[in-house]
Amino acid sequence: MLNFLGLYVFDRGIAVYSGSVIDVFGRVDVSEEAVRSTLTRMTSRGLLTKHRNGRKVYFGLTPRATDVLRDGERRIWQKGAVNRDWDGTWTLVGFSLPEGRRGERHDLRSRLQWAGFGPVQNGLWIAPGTRDVAEVVDSLDLAENVTVFTAQHAKPTEAADLARRAFDTDAIAARYQDFLARWRDPSEAGPDDLARQLLLHADWLDLVRQDPHLPAELLAGDWPAIEAEQLFQSLATRYVKTATPLAEAAIESIEIPAG
Repeated sequence: MLNFLGLYVFDRGIAVYSGSVIDVFGRVDVSEEAVRSTLTRMTSRGLLTKHRNGRKVYFGLTPRATDVLRDGERRIWQKGAVNRDWDGTWTLVGFSLPEGRRGERHDLRSRLQWAGFGPVQNGLWIAPGTRDVAEVVDSLDLAENVTVFTAQHAKPTEAADLARRAFDTDAIAARYQDFLARWRDPSEAGPDDLARQLLLHADWLDLVRQDPHLPAELLAGDWPAIEAEQLFQSLATRYVKTATPLAEAAIESIEIPAG
């Protein structure tokens, strides 16, 4: 759903008719019940707003959803598949939460993972480069439980060893290989190019969300993310031309006031 909103609602000042969303998602075998449930859940979480026009209900983006989609756009189009500008520093986050606060600990770990951190040992997570952790911590009200600092590794610790300990590079590489295997021949990925576009973007965003964006110098020379990124960009460019007319025919929308 986020990919659909990013492709056809983000930065357009519109709200889309729920029935047309259901029709579009039917192309990727998502049921009407699942679409309605997702729209309702996203509305209750402050990501979508409802707009009525006659008997029809339309959904638009909230500022929070716009921020989420802008972050997704940055991850997809600006960061690149690997980090080629690493200066040798690491951001370290240390935390300690008692067993009774297991839920908060889980939320913190999830946010850190989303931000590109990995656990080097119990209660100590790292990410290459300088990262802004304040937003992650402040949103969970855990500032007093977290210590954040930047540092460089020193002997006998090697950077490549840190990367392997904190991040499962074999699993990351395998996910990119799976992407390549699926999308080298996209003809069977969906019934038409609109469906393929949605699935392609969903697959790719899922990959980059799980990728800590490790420095190129710490990765194998044949790191599959590079080829996968080239394939994604090629297909995404193709589908802008072929899927957009299908989307315009399928999606009913209304303009909504700015702000």
